[in-house]
Amino acid sequence: MDIIQNMIDICTKLISSGGLFFGFFLVLLESFLPILPLSVFVALNVNAFGFIPGVIISWIATCVGSFLCYFIFSCLEEKLLSKVIHGKRLIKIRDTIDKFEMIQFSQLVLIFTLPFTPSFLINIVSGLSGISKEKFLMSLLIGKMFAIIFWGYIGKSLIESLTDVYSLLYITITLVIAYILSNIVEKKMNIK
Repeated sequence: MDIIQNMIDICTKLISSGGLFFGFFLVLLESFLPILPLSVFVALNVNAFGFIPGVIISWIATCVGSFLCYFIFSCLEEKLLSKVIHGKRLIKIRDTIDKFEMIQFSQLVLIFTLPFTPSFLINIVSGLSGISKEKFLMSLLIGKMFAIIFWGYIGKSLIESLTDVYSLLYITITLVIAYILSNIVEKKMNIK
């Protein structure tokens, strides 16, 4: 346990000394490299800057990174996808992308809210599917806020989070609030 605590302290000092930019950049980079642990970066930002500033830095960074990823893939043409993937595999992927385009706003918000969702994949599929920028951005802003608050609040390993009753209760309440909020925004902004 002392080794782990020492590693956390060292990483927190590195982020603190690198300033807001370093903490921001790590979270933004995670939007493009899914192997990087968003949960760890958010927990380190919260540890380095405090709960509210750490959450805000992480939320803005993940939203910027996710939107950039979405935008890049929305600019790609079908021909590029066809060059990379061939045959039956392309047909299956195209079918999945076409089905994803029909996703409701509140469902997309919930997908972003879930802390263990591979958002990199959601960003890519959303970009390729033709989901509107407004729908993607609004669902991203709402959903990611709850996911980032979750990671800032938890700051634990995946296994600990799933076995802690309070964490599971928090996840449930967060999902319900995100769903209600997404329905309100969908009706007010007439997002389809």
